[in-house]
Amino acid sequence: MQIEVVTLFPDMVRHALGFGVLGRAIERGLVRVGTEDPREHTQDVHRTVDDRPYGGGPGMVLKPGPMAAAIDAAAARAPRGAPRVYLSAQGERLEQRLVAELTAFEGLVLVAGRYEGLDERVIASRIDREVSLGDFVLSGGELPALAVIDAVARLLPGVLGDERSSVEESFVEGLLDWPHYTRPVEFEGHTVPGVLQQGHHADIRRWRLKQAVGRTWRRRPDLIARGGLSREASALLNEYLEEVRHGQHHPAD
Repeated sequence: MQIEVVTLFPDMVRHALGFGVLGRAIERGLVRVGTEDPREHTQDVHRTVDDRPYGGGPGMVLKPGPMAAAIDAAAARAPRGAPRVYLSAQGERLEQRLVAELTAFEGLVLVAGRYEGLDERVIASRIDREVSLGDFVLSGGELPALAVIDAVARLLPGVLGDERSSVEESFVEGLLDWPHYTRPVEFEGHTVPGVLQQGHHADIRRWRLKQAVGRTWRRRPDLIARGGLSREASALLNEYLEEVRHGQHHPAD
C-alpha cells in the first residue's frame, strides 16, 4: 500500500515510522509512506501557510492555496482512487470497521491539519472523508495519521508474523480482547487460569470468548448494544453474569 501524508512536520511522521511491526513492513516494501509539506507550495519568502480567520476569533486557519497544492501533489503520487482523508475532530470515529474499509484501497492520502484546521473550501473540493480518533483535541493531525497508518498496515497480508493476530485482536468481532498470560505460572501470588495450562483448544476458545464478552459487558457495554452478540456469546455472557452473582472472581473484573 502507498500512503501519502500531507503535513507541516514531515520529520515527525518519518521518524515515527521506523519502529516495530510498521517499521519492518516498510523495510520489506509492504507499505510505502511519503510526505508532502505545504510549505513547499507557498509563494512568499516566509513560506506562510496560515492566516487569521474571517469573522474573527482565536487561532489561525491553514491557507487554501498551499494546502490544496500539497494535497494535489500527494494525490498525484498515490494510486488511482486513493481516498483523501482529513484527520479532523469533526470526522467519523476511527473504528476497526473503518480500518478494514481503508485496507481495500491500494493507497491513501492522509491530510494532517494544524491550528484551527483547513479552510472549508479545501475540504469541500479535495477531501473524501474526515476521520477522528475520538472526542478530544490534539495539536495536529500527525498522531492520528500515524494511528491510521499503523492500524491499516496490521491488516495487510504479510505484515504480521502470524496472520491469526489480526483476526483475534480487540474489536475485530465487536468485543474487547480477553486477558493474556505468559510465564511464570505464578506471579506475586496470582496464578495463570488452569484452563490455559491444560492445552485443550476447545475449552481455551470458550474461556477466551467468555472473558472477552464479560470484559466488554463491564467496560464497553455500548459495543454490545451496537453490534449485538452471537448466540454462543450471549449464552456465555449469561454464564458470566451468573458467576458474577455468585461472587466468583474473573480476570475481567
